[in-house]
Amino acid sequence: MENKKKVAFYTLGCKLNFSETSTIARNFQDEGFDRVDFEEVADIYVINTCSVTENADKQFKQIVKKTMKLNDKAFVAAVGCYAQLKPEELAAVDGVDLVLGATEKFKITNYLNDLVSHPERSRGMGEVHSCDIEEADFYVGSYSIGDRTRAFLKVQDGCDYKCTYCTIPLARGISRSDALENVLKNASEISKQNIKEIVLTGVNIGDYGKGEFGNKKHEHTFLDLVQALDKVEGIERLRISSIEPNLLKNETIEFVSNSRTFVPHFHIPLQSGSNAILKKMKRRYLREVYTERVNKIREVMPHACIGVDVIVGFPGETDENFLETYNFLNEMDISYLHVFTYSERDNTEAASMPNVVPMNVRNKRSKMLRGLSVKKRRAFYESQIGTNRTVLFESENKEGYIHGFTENYVKVKTPWNPELANTLHEINLSKIDEDGCVRIEFLSVEA
Repeated sequence: MENKKKVAFYTLGCKLNFSETSTIARNFQDEGFDRVDFEEVADIYVINTCSVTENADKQFKQIVKKTMKLNDKAFVAAVGCYAQLKPEELAAVDGVDLVLGATEKFKITNYLNDLVSHPERSRGMGEVHSCDIEEADFYVGSYSIGDRTRAFLKVQDGCDYKCTYCTIPLARGISRSDALENVLKNASEISKQNIKEIVLTGVNIGDYGKGEFGNKKHEHTFLDLVQALDKVEGIERLRISSIEPNLLKNETIEFVSNSRTFVPHFHIPLQSGSNAILKKMKRRYLREVYTERVNKIREVMPHACIGVDVIVGFPGETDENFLETYNFLNEMDISYLHVFTYSERDNTEAASMPNVVPMNVRNKRSKMLRGLSVKKRRAFYESQIGTNRTVLFESENKEGYIHGFTENYVKVKTPWNPELANTLHEINLSKIDEDGCVRIEFLSVEA
């Protein structure tokens, strides 16, 4: 009997990419392939690329080189955002056989079957199947199972916003959503796999409701989605990933505060605390809206965790603009920051803007905000000491400890015990360790 071919996957970037990689992997398994770990020898390696990460091309080349060391005869395919934006560049990398853009990535097994049936084609020549991004106007649902303790459930794709620094609309196309019935079906399937937490993901999930082809035919809003998911049997926790401040409505915040399953954790991109810079970025809100959202969350969920995305060194960002951002965040009751150092992206408006901020200044500002993030996270953790929370443990042994997160995203660790993996435990937060985690000396599985 012929041995099954082995396929391995590597995912760069966001939770959305992880959900799509998992769906592509299931397609391979349905076609009779065996999925193996990326560190193992495989016949096919699929790399799901990202356009947001800095040095995306450098990362990609390193990963391809790694596949060649594992098996220099392996078939290497690149899919995803960077494959859509720079297909010829990726195809030129030594060892790459196939590059699939936004509309083609879910058809990868068809392309492989076609290539296998035409052995006369040269290997390593980087055959490209990309598209005009206007053609990415249909929706493919995805969710991740088996890769991590949490499942990532895709509910939306693409973006209609035209932020001047961002390539995502060029990489993923227009905003479009999954049908509510399909999201609920996928959530129900996930819940049957003994997965305790689902994270909702998409490019711009607050824009949920646009039809499969980017039209307005769906009758449901993001609030309708949240309310419907809250009723799905078997789900213990639901977490909202990044959501734009102008799309996070008070009604949603209030519903989450009384929800059966949605946890008190919000990640809300700010990008700048300067209104002048927000306007240059073409963001769809000013800082006053952001303040309103944070105040509303604190009013109904004082214990909620609030994460913030911020970009430093955007063209034209003066010292005064940066200090506006720093002071705005310093004074606000938020829990942590994700800090991004601005980097130029081809085919974006910002890439040709004047008053470029020198890289050393960008790095200095980034360091200042990362320091502020450490301070904010510590203050948030200290505010939770003495409270009882429920922690969901991960499955990895990190230097003799098992880690997990509470519903409001406090990181907890306890001495390694494999039986704790993927289990929920109510604990009292009593002590912050030197590494910043809350430490529990001993936790029995029966706890």
